[in-house]
Amino acid sequence: MKKKDLDKIASIEKAITGKYGKEAVKNPKSGWDDDKEAEYIEQQKKLAEKLNSVSEDDDRVELDGVFVSKKLLNREKTNRICSICEIYSFDMRDDLYMNKFDSCFDCYIEFIEGREYKNE
Repeated sequence: MKKKDLDKIASIEKAITGKYGKEAVKNPKSGWDDDKEAEYIEQQKKLAEKLNSVSEDDDRVELDGVFVSKKLLNREKTNRICSICEIYSFDMRDDLYMNKFDSCFDCYIEFIEGREYKNE
């Protein structure tokens, strides 16, 4: 390297040190020792154990030739088919009407609204 390049590097390091402190230009290996290495290896082992336990919780079961997570099998099934028009609904606003009136929003407006019994 040329002397000018080294001078430029030194001036940049000096500016960084002045603005951010000595830690910003310090070599990361300078603070690493055997104790830190052992602690790091222990942390990696704990992380591996945690990831293995999470993957065990996400076991898959074969269902009709397709592997499905056990978590999905335990969920309560929701009926998204309108009992009036018999159309499967993807609309989020239909959730309330499906749970309460067993119909989609459009069928509720057309056939149920104003006719439902009010408990007073």
